Amino acid sequence: MGAFQSAPGHPDYLALAGKTGFSLEQIGVLHKRFRQLSHDEETLQREDFNTIPDLACNPIRSQIIEAFFDRRNFRQNDEGTVQEIGFEEFLVVMSHFRPPSQHITEEQRESVRREKLRFLFNMHDTDNDGTITLEEYRHVVEELLSHSGALGKETAKGIADAAMLEVASISMGHMEPDEFYEGITFDHFLKLLKGFDIESRMNIRFLNMDTTTLCK
Repeated sequence: MGAFQSAPGHPDYLALAGKTGFSLEQIGVLHKRFRQLSHDEETLQREDFNTIPDLACNPIRSQIIEAFFDRRNFRQNDEGTVQEIGFEEFLVVMSHFRPPSQHITEEQRESVRREKLRFLFNMHDTDNDGTITLEEYRHVVEELLSHSGALGKETAKGIADAAMLEVASISMGHMEPDEFYEGITFDHFLKLLKGFDIESRMNIRFLNMDTTTLCK
């Protein structure tokens, strides 16, 4: 993760534009934000995200931060996590939030949708075993429901467990009493979110920029 050349006409920018779909101008804007977050260093670490006020109160803050350090999200067919990321990794992760161009084929749009859903799936599959287990799902739901203080942990846990049973009935159909539901696979995840407008709803605003505007 060496030094990144920031001149807009530099080949690094051109290569990243082709890889991420961002324009040279958009890459320039994101590079400035990257340098602000990293305090003008060449790499970002997890603690650098602690300076983002809007992220501090996000109920799935930890999952969002970890997504930036998850090798699965770098489009390199790799696994595991890293301790720091350079601008290229930052930009590739950010590109998952970029709305698709209006001038693409249905096949390309479906590919973009599938990639975005894979990114979301990875956020919740924290142990990288290809399945969102009850514990992982429960943790997310508990965080979402109990963050405001309106619900206690036990109430949130009960809601999470009931939600997982509903998910099991949708993704698996009828289950025998002695069957054990291991969790949500990616194929189940696709089925559960079929018809959901993930393309336009998946955006990120905590970096003081709206990625719905990072599209031309």
